[in-house]
Amino acid sequence: PAGAAAAPLPEEDCMKLNPSFVGIALSSLLAIDLWASKRLGVCAGEGSAWGSARPLMKVIEVSGHGIPWLLGTFYGLCQSDSSAAREVLLNLLFALLLDLVMVAVVKGLVKRPRPTHNKMDMFVTISVDKYSFPSGHATRAALVCRFVLRHLVLAVPLRVLVVLWALIVSISRVMLGRHNMTDVLFGLLLGYALYGVVEHCWLSPATAPALFALW
Repeated sequence: PAGAAAAPLPEEDCMKLNPSFVGIALSSLLAIDLWASKRLGVCAGEGSAWGSARPLMKVIEVSGHGIPWLLGTFYGLCQSDSSAAREVLLNLLFALLLDLVMVAVVKGLVKRPRPTHNKMDMFVTISVDKYSFPSGHATRAALVCRFVLRHLVLAVPLRVLVVLWALIVSISRVMLGRHNMTDVLFGLLLGYALYGVVEHCWLSPATAPALFALW
């Protein structure tokens, strides 16, 4: 009838017409993240603003890749003749493997695509590497940085270099167009947290005698 009240809108339409403050804030942050990440992708291609620095950025990329770290740690573990060094290296190997698993799980759950301006020419990728969130390089950089600063005796200049390396690796991910800024920021937080897990589960001859018997 003409005088009848209008039927109420379905709940999902009400949600679209009246988005929550949180929804608006998240959408705005996502838009800013995508815009800023694209502007900062100055080495994403040879024709980019800093395209000539792309080869250097790719060297930095390899320095934070999991394979060189895993192979180097395993080689050191095999060559070490000190029980203290073997304990540290075995725990570093555990940390690196934990990092790979956690990053792969989160990437598989979130499934955020890489930035559209990224060139898929990365060094040794696997299936989940087509996803962007979080940055595995940033996660590894934060984890390795905390581990090295805690368990290696280094002079102050070397400690500063380790921190700078972690920061440069993380920044290079956005400059190369591999990741958005939020991928890198979450990766750094995840790596920082994973180090706490490694410390809590620290492997030693007392807690994991079978592992140490192998070496």
